[in-house]
Amino acid sequence: MESFLVSSGVVALAEIGDKTQLLAFLLAARFKRPLPIVLGILVATLVNHGLAGALGAWVTAAVSPEILRWVLGLSFLGMAAWTLIPDKIEDEETQIAARFGVFGATLITFFLAEMGDKTQVATVAMAAHYADPLLVVAGTTLGMLIADVPAVFLGDRLSARIPMRLVHGVAAAIFALLGVATLLGAGSGFGL
Repeated sequence: MESFLVSSGVVALAEIGDKTQLLAFLLAARFKRPLPIVLGILVATLVNHGLAGALGAWVTAAVSPEILRWVLGLSFLGMAAWTLIPDKIEDEETQIAARFGVFGATLITFFLAEMGDKTQVATVAMAAHYADPLLVVAGTTLGMLIADVPAVFLGDRLSARIPMRLVHGVAAAIFALLGVATLLGAGSGFGL
Protein backbone atom coordinates (compact mmCIF):
# COMPACT_ATOMS: atom_id res chain seq x y z
CA MET A 1 0.00 0.00 0.00
CA GLU A 2 2.96 2.30 0.63
CA SER A 3 3.92 2.10 -3.04
CA PHE A 4 0.41 3.20 -4.08
CA LEU A 5 0.24 6.09 -1.61
CA VAL A 6 3.76 7.40 -2.26
CA SER A 7 3.29 7.10 -6.04
CA SER A 8 -0.03 8.94 -5.91
CA GLY A 9 1.26 11.74 -3.72
CA VAL A 10 4.56 12.32 -5.47
CA VAL A 11 3.05 12.35 -8.96
CA ALA A 12 0.12 14.56 -7.91
CA LEU A 13 2.58 17.12 -6.54
CA ALA A 14 5.03 16.80 -9.43
CA GLU A 15 2.22 17.17 -11.97
CA ILE A 16 1.11 20.58 -10.67
CA GLY A 17 2.46 23.08 -13.18
CA ASP A 18 3.75 20.27 -15.41
CA LYS A 19 3.26 20.53 -19.17
CA THR A 20 0.53 17.89 -19.16
CA GLN A 21 -1.42 19.94 -16.62
CA LEU A 22 -0.92 22.97 -18.84
CA LEU A 23 -2.16 20.83 -21.72
CA ALA A 24 -5.27 19.95 -19.68
CA PHE A 25 -5.91 23.69 -19.17
CA LEU A 26 -5.53 24.35 -22.89
CA LEU A 27 -7.75 21.49 -24.03
CA ALA A 28 -10.43 22.43 -21.50
CA ALA A 29 -10.37 26.06 -22.60
CA ARG A 30 -10.47 25.12 -26.29
CA PHE A 31 -13.10 22.37 -26.30
CA LYS A 32 -15.13 22.96 -23.12
CA ARG A 33 -15.96 19.23 -23.01
CA PRO A 34 -14.51 17.88 -19.75
CA LEU A 35 -15.65 14.24 -19.93
CA PRO A 36 -13.78 13.22 -23.13
CA ILE A 37 -10.74 15.18 -21.92
CA VAL A 38 -10.69 13.37 -18.55
CA LEU A 39 -11.19 9.98 -20.27
CA GLY A 40 -8.35 10.78 -22.69
CA ILE A 41 -6.08 11.68 -19.77
CA LEU A 42 -6.99 8.44 -17.98
CA VAL A 43 -6.37 6.15 -20.98
CA ALA A 44 -3.16 7.93 -22.03
CA THR A 45 -1.81 7.79 -18.48
CA LEU A 46 -2.68 4.12 -18.00
CA VAL A 47 -0.91 3.15 -21.23
CA ASN A 48 2.09 5.43 -20.70
CA HIS A 49 2.61 4.63 -17.03
CA GLY A 50 1.83 0.95 -17.65
CA LEU A 51 4.77 0.84 -20.06
CA ALA A 52 6.91 2.76 -17.56
CA GLY A 53 5.93 0.35 -14.77
CA ALA A 54 6.83 -2.64 -16.94
CA LEU A 55 10.20 -1.06 -17.69
CA GLY A 56 10.76 -0.49 -13.97
CA ALA A 57 9.92 -4.14 -13.20
CA TRP A 58 12.26 -5.30 -15.97
CA VAL A 59 15.09 -3.10 -14.63
CA THR A 60 14.60 -4.66 -11.19
CA ALA A 61 15.02 -8.16 -12.67
CA ALA A 62 17.92 -7.24 -14.98
CA VAL A 63 20.17 -5.18 -12.70
CA SER A 64 21.95 -6.30 -9.54
CA PRO A 65 20.51 -4.93 -6.28
CA GLU A 66 23.62 -2.87 -5.50
CA ILE A 67 23.71 -1.16 -8.90
CA LEU A 68 19.94 -0.70 -8.81
CA ARG A 69 20.17 1.03 -5.44
CA TRP A 70 22.63 3.59 -6.83
CA VAL A 71 20.75 4.10 -10.09
CA LEU A 72 17.45 4.60 -8.26
CA GLY A 73 18.92 6.84 -5.58
CA LEU A 74 20.56 9.09 -8.15
CA SER A 75 17.41 9.00 -10.32
CA PHE A 76 15.28 10.22 -7.42
CA LEU A 77 17.79 13.00 -6.71
CA GLY A 78 17.72 13.94 -10.41
CA MET A 79 13.92 13.99 -10.28
CA ALA A 80 14.13 16.37 -7.30
CA ALA A 81 16.18 18.83 -9.35
CA TRP A 82 14.04 18.39 -12.48
CA THR A 83 10.84 19.08 -10.51
CA LEU A 84 12.13 22.56 -9.71
CA ILE A 85 12.36 23.47 -13.43
CA PRO A 86 9.06 24.91 -14.77
CA ASP A 87 7.52 23.22 -17.82
CA LYS A 88 6.20 24.91 -20.94
CA ILE A 89 3.64 23.54 -23.38
CA GLU A 90 4.72 23.01 -26.98
CA ASP A 91 2.48 24.28 -29.79
CA GLU A 92 2.64 21.00 -31.76
CA GLU A 93 0.98 19.17 -28.88
CA THR A 94 -2.14 21.33 -29.14
CA GLN A 95 -2.35 21.25 -32.98
CA ILE A 96 -3.13 17.51 -32.97
CA ALA A 97 -6.53 18.29 -31.46
CA ALA A 98 -7.99 19.63 -34.70
CA ARG A 99 -7.61 16.25 -36.45
CA PHE A 100 -8.72 13.63 -33.91
CA GLY A 101 -11.61 15.05 -31.87
CA VAL A 102 -11.55 15.84 -28.19
CA PHE A 103 -10.92 12.32 -26.82
CA GLY A 104 -8.42 11.39 -29.55
CA ALA A 105 -6.57 14.68 -29.25
CA THR A 106 -6.32 14.34 -25.49
CA LEU A 107 -5.21 10.71 -25.72
CA ILE A 108 -2.51 11.41 -28.32
CA THR A 109 -1.22 14.68 -26.88
CA PHE A 110 -1.11 13.39 -23.29
CA PHE A 111 0.62 10.18 -24.30
CA LEU A 112 3.22 12.09 -26.31
CA ALA A 113 3.65 14.79 -23.67
CA GLU A 114 4.28 12.13 -21.02
CA MET A 115 7.03 10.42 -23.05
CA GLY A 116 10.23 11.14 -21.14
CA ASP A 117 8.39 13.51 -18.80
CA LYS A 118 9.31 13.61 -15.12
CA THR A 119 6.19 11.71 -14.04
CA GLN A 120 6.94 8.90 -16.50
CA VAL A 121 10.55 8.71 -15.32
CA ALA A 122 9.31 8.76 -11.72
CA THR A 123 6.99 5.85 -12.54
CA VAL A 124 9.90 3.82 -13.89
CA ALA A 125 11.97 4.58 -10.79
CA MET A 126 9.19 3.84 -8.31
CA ALA A 127 8.21 0.63 -10.13
CA ALA A 128 11.84 -0.47 -9.86
CA HIS A 129 11.99 0.59 -6.20
CA TYR A 130 8.80 -1.04 -4.94
CA ALA A 131 7.88 -4.72 -5.19
CA ASP A 132 4.52 -4.16 -6.90
CA PRO A 133 4.66 -2.18 -10.17
CA LEU A 134 0.87 -2.53 -10.61
CA LEU A 135 0.26 -0.57 -7.42
CA VAL A 136 2.81 2.01 -8.56
CA VAL A 137 1.07 2.44 -11.92
CA ALA A 138 -2.31 2.68 -10.19
CA GLY A 139 -0.84 5.27 -7.83
CA THR A 140 0.85 7.37 -10.48
CA THR A 141 -2.31 7.28 -12.59
CA LEU A 142 -4.36 8.46 -9.62
CA GLY A 143 -1.76 11.18 -8.98
CA MET A 144 -2.09 12.39 -12.57
CA LEU A 145 -5.87 12.50 -12.24
CA ILE A 146 -5.69 14.31 -8.89
CA ALA A 147 -3.67 17.09 -10.52
CA ASP A 148 -5.20 17.16 -14.00
CA VAL A 149 -8.94 16.66 -13.47
CA PRO A 150 -9.32 19.89 -11.45
CA ALA A 151 -7.36 21.62 -14.22
CA VAL A 152 -9.96 20.44 -16.72
CA PHE A 153 -12.92 21.58 -14.64
CA LEU A 154 -11.57 24.70 -12.96
CA GLY A 155 -8.98 25.90 -15.46
CA ASP A 156 -7.45 29.29 -14.99
CA ARG A 157 -9.35 30.06 -11.78
CA LEU A 158 -7.48 27.25 -10.00
CA SER A 159 -4.02 27.84 -11.45
CA ALA A 160 -3.90 31.45 -10.27
CA ARG A 161 -4.42 30.37 -6.65
CA ILE A 162 -1.91 27.52 -6.37
CA PRO A 163 1.57 28.48 -5.08
CA MET A 164 3.53 26.61 -7.79
CA ARG A 165 6.96 27.21 -6.26
CA LEU A 166 5.83 25.76 -2.93
CA VAL A 167 4.21 22.73 -4.55
CA HIS A 168 7.27 22.05 -6.71
CA GLY A 169 9.50 22.50 -3.65
CA VAL A 170 7.50 19.93 -1.67
CA ALA A 171 7.57 17.46 -4.59
CA ALA A 172 11.32 18.01 -5.01
CA ALA A 173 11.86 17.43 -1.29
CA ILE A 174 9.93 14.14 -1.44
CA PHE A 175 11.99 12.97 -4.44
CA ALA A 176 15.19 14.01 -2.63
CA LEU A 177 14.15 12.09 0.51
CA LEU A 178 13.38 9.02 -1.60
CA GLY A 179 16.79 9.36 -3.26
CA VAL A 180 18.72 9.70 -0.01
CA ALA A 181 16.74 6.89 1.64
CA THR A 182 17.39 4.61 -1.35
CA LEU A 183 21.11 5.41 -1.37
CA LEU A 184 21.22 4.62 2.36
CA GLY A 185 19.60 1.24 1.72
CA ALA A 186 15.99 1.94 2.75
CA GLY A 187 14.70 -0.08 -0.23
CA SER A 188 16.45 -3.29 0.84
CA GLY A 189 13.20 -4.58 2.31
CA PHE A 190 11.54 -4.26 -1.11
CA GLY A 191 13.79 -6.68 -2.92
CA LEU A 192 16.60 -4.24 -3.68
